Amino acid sequence: MKVVVTIPAYNEEKTIGKVILGIRKVMDSANYKYRIMVVDDGSRDDTSNVSKKAGAVVYSHQTNHGLAETFKTEIGKALLFNPDVIVHIDADGQYRAEEIPNLIKEVENGYDLVLGSRFKGKIESMPLIKRMGNKAFSKVISNVTGFKISDAQTGFRAFNRKVAEKVKVISTHTYTQEQIIRAIRSKFRIKEVPIYFGRRLSGKSRLMKNPIDYAIKAWINILRINRDYEPLKFFGMIGSFFLFVGLMIGAWFTYLHFTTGIEGHLGMLMLMLLSIISGIQIIIFGFLADMNKL
Repeated sequence: MKVVVTIPAYNEEKTIGKVILGIRKVMDSANYKYRIMVVDDGSRDDTSNVSKKAGAVVYSHQTNHGLAETFKTEIGKALLFNPDVIVHIDADGQYRAEEIPNLIKEVENGYDLVLGSRFKGKIESMPLIKRMGNKAFSKVISNVTGFKISDAQTGFRAFNRKVAEKVKVISTHTYTQEQIIRAIRSKFRIKEVPIYFGRRLSGKSRLMKNPIDYAIKAWINILRINRDYEPLKFFGMIGSFFLFVGLMIGAWFTYLHFTTGIEGHLGMLMLMLLSIISGIQIIIFGFLADMNKL
């Protein structure tokens, strides 16, 4: 069993060394053939050198590209080592290295993608707004896929070579949900295992500047997921709203016709026509998008 443990890192010089050494200790005792690979996403600190000194293979982006692009680099570089299993874990020390074998074991048992679920395990610390956002994401992904997921945002996961090769992440925003959606739609076997989620070893989260920023990004991503993977539902709801507005104005005009009569109201008439035409066009677009959805 050949394992590549991949770690995305951005300005994590204070934690990355300890994380790598912890992984080495666990993997040595588990007797796996393994490599630890760090993708440094344009860090401005000493993340790259600290990672190399701790024993990791390091690939570096010249500038910061974000988690989705870093994940794509991880997959491409990891496949060069011809692994049986790829384990993805974060650089901040919130996930426990000693739980890596638990995920690998489930891949050995026949599962293709194994997710470390924080909500099935124990969470030491997570801001309320982030907890609510993660649960909302998971609910959306469960509805989109028809497969119940408790933690679609987890950054701790293991998957086999087939998933790495066939499940292509194309988003420039996030890999976490897209890999799950595409894996399920490709009929890969998915399993969640409970994990421990601790406090950051140092510094503040790179993903959450403040609660308002997180909430805005969370809802934008939820809208993107519905747009890309449930276009008929997404555009159908928008189109139906415009159609409803147009029909309500039309009903009002009908009422006027049989009561006081219709005189003037040119602006409302134009709004009615525009709403009805727009609603129909948006619904048709939803049908077309559904035929070619991701």
